[in-house]
Amino acid sequence: MTSRDTDDTAGDGSNPAESAPTAGRKAGVVSDGPELLEIPLFPLRTVLFSGGQLPLKIFEARYTGMVSSCLKQGIGFGVVLLRKGGETRHVSEAGSDAGPPVFFDVGTEASIVDFNQLSDGVLGIVAQGGRKFRVHRTWEQPDRLMMGEVSYLPDEPKAALGDEHAGLVDILQELVQHPMVQKLSLDIDFADARSVGWRLAELLPIEPEIKQSLLQLHLPKERLSELTRLVNKLRA
Repeated sequence: MTSRDTDDTAGDGSNPAESAPTAGRKAGVVSDGPELLEIPLFPLRTVLFSGGQLPLKIFEARYTGMVSSCLKQGIGFGVVLLRKGGETRHVSEAGSDAGPPVFFDVGTEASIVDFNQLSDGVLGIVAQGGRKFRVHRTWEQPDRLMMGEVSYLPDEPKAALGDEHAGLVDILQELVQHPMVQKLSLDIDFADARSVGWRLAELLPIEPEIKQSLLQLHLPKERLSELTRLVNKLRA
């Protein structure tokens, strides 16, 4: 499939059981609940945050088709963290496989901001994180591309950094000096609690499941408090 170059939770946070979309449902139709939209889903062992840059190599037919469709229609796709299953689907000679992957039901909208053909002939793209969403329903197309019926979550409130967060800012300023991070050309507002929290959460060497828990938090200062705890634990 691909390889990478580099308190909104409900239930256990995994995607609902795979099911076909309701007959006749259209993207953008408002029901009794939130507005639901159909988007392609990209299950990965990584977590994308708003404003983050995610370089990807695309070589499976289902994802080259997805990228082509997204570029033609000017739309994005959804990045969700895998809980069970691999990023690639291995089909046996008999035509069977392990079935659809299981993933967390809170993910991030991804927009393709750059693409090119890499030296090995594989399609390379860079996706940028946007809004968070919740997956309400999933199904698999005949080409094994996962689709989801999602609703976008409210934007996180803007919050200023306090003196107690100075240490986190220092750590982030050190991290962005790394050559691999500089290649991402990240846009960071060091005075915004959201921006500092998002970038630290994606750059710190912590497990994807911990990053997912940070993604699912709605309040920026709550995320910074958890990051402070994690940094102290890493230093211990």
